[in-house]
Amino acid sequence: MSIFTFIVVIVAMGCVTSIIQARYRARHGITTDMMGNESYAQPPADDAEKKALQHEVEELRERVKVLERIAYDDRKRLGLADEIEQLRDER
Repeated sequence: MSIFTFIVVIVAMGCVTSIIQARYRARHGITTDMMGNESYAQPPADDAEKKALQHEVEELRERVKVLERIAYDDRKRLGLADEIEQLRDER
């Protein structure tokens, strides 16, 4: 076995090792930043949790719609815009 064959075998072993290491990290959600610090990625939420969060968001959207309607209707009914304009004119 010549020295060049030995070098090729060593390089190939290093490549295979880095591929196996990358697959392991990807499976377990280990990421590295530009500085080389490792961190664990957050596991994806399960379907039940996603549905619960979506339901909560829909409820909050409905509440916001109701609050907007109340704020707009009250302003229209009470004539707040007209009152503000009158106060500006009095100055």
